Amino acid sequence: MAMQPDEILKLLESAIPGCQAQLKALVDDGDHYQLTISAAVFEGLSRIAQHQIVYSALGPKMGTDLHALSIHTQTTPL
Repeated sequence: MAMQPDEILKLLESAIPGCQAQLKALVDDGDHYQLTISAAVFEGLSRIAQHQIVYSALGPKMGTDLHALSIHTQTTPL
């Protein structure tokens, strides 16, 4: 089952307070997206730790409803 962009953004904003996120569909199937996300919580963390925060926010949706997500994290505002 595919996920709508607004559903993904709501999950991220709920789990990562104060984040700013932009989502771009890579394919028009609801399963493949490119995410750029900015959050203060990423400051000082490795890229892997930052991505783990994003994956944790998406919970069980990642890998099931959401098949592929290209992630770019940053600490500066979008």
